[in-house]
Amino acid sequence: MTSFEASAGRRCHNVVNPLHSCVYFASELEDEFAALGLERGAMSYFAGRAAPLGPVGAGAVTATFHNFNHEHVERHIPAAWTVAAPEAVLAARLRGADRTLRRLLGKEALASKEMTEAAELALYATEACRREARSLYAANACLPVPEEPHLTLWHAATLLREHRGDGHLAALAVAGLTGIEALVLHNATGTAPTSATFMRTRGWSAEQWAAARGRLRERGLLDEAGDLTEPGAALRGEAEALTDRLDAAPYDHLGPAATARLTELAGGFTRVLRAEGAFPAVYFGKG
Repeated sequence: MTSFEASAGRRCHNVVNPLHSCVYFASELEDEFAALGLERGAMSYFAGRAAPLGPVGAGAVTATFHNFNHEHVERHIPAAWTVAAPEAVLAARLRGADRTLRRLLGKEALASKEMTEAAELALYATEACRREARSLYAANACLPVPEEPHLTLWHAATLLREHRGDGHLAALAVAGLTGIEALVLHNATGTAPTSATFMRTRGWSAEQWAAARGRLRERGLLDEAGDLTEPGAALRGEAEALTDRLDAAPYDHLGPAATARLTELAGGFTRVLRAEGAFPAVYFGKG
């Protein structure tokens, strides 16, 4: 951040992001995609998140999603676009988000002044986001803003998530980490999902995981037991700090008071999501 501490933006992101990502664990979203003919699981995920880019190939999805095995992506993209066009997927995605948030947050929260305020603050923050070198953010930024406050907030949360995510990929590139290496290093912190979860959801084999661990050991980032070394922890810290700097603009635009207010409001909604079981334990690094 340029005008106040960098961690303020990260704290805000950490409670705004779940307002977007809760849909990935919800039956409503997969039901909407299944109604289009998309396979549940990986195909629905890849199509739903990549749809703003248009009918892109597997290469574009691998590049923008970063930590998925390209061969895993190729099993589903571009085949998904022969089942449902991106425009249909985007409409289904919004319907799924609407249904998910209505179920998890309830009518009272959706109609509250706090929801309207949070939506306005989050959307205002996105005004300072930049499209250059941020493919997923830029694609989502071209989509219309939904009118209902809870969907406005979901849309803004999506923009802020992808803006930070695009910047994080740049930070990982500076750190010299491939997609699977970033996962292995994250897993070694003990605060991430298990290696089995990462391999299953990202399409990596045990052999590929072991090879990535070996490369990180050779760099001195992991010890022989596979635990994070001091240089490994320092590299992760540098990558996170660079991510904060690259993601400073929306929160500098909001300013300290409004960022704190958005953190408070979004944090309240996210606590409800967690209480309603919106996320598996592994989402918060406990499984």
